[in-house]
Amino acid sequence: MTLTKENKEQVIGGFKKHEKDTGSAGVQIAILTERINQLSGHFKEHVKDHHSRRGLLRLVGRRRTLLDYLKKTDKKQYNELLDKLNLKK
Repeated sequence: MTLTKENKEQVIGGFKKHEKDTGSAGVQIAILTERINQLSGHFKEHVKDHHSRRGLLRLVGRRRTLLDYLKKTDKKQYNELLDKLNLKK
């Protein structure tokens, strides 16, 4: 259910702004989106896993907070990120 090191590096590589960028809002949102997508697939098989579902809701809330921050600070990057990650808003 967690991201592998290679998978995480691949996600970071697609969204980083500069060479050593691993913690900008865009990168964090991309990593959270990847984890959310993995957990969503997990729930198709394990319908009654309510403990993990609570964790999923926490991840969604954290991603929402970061998206709101990015929308306030950099509208252009916000729109590009929504398009890249196929998120609705």
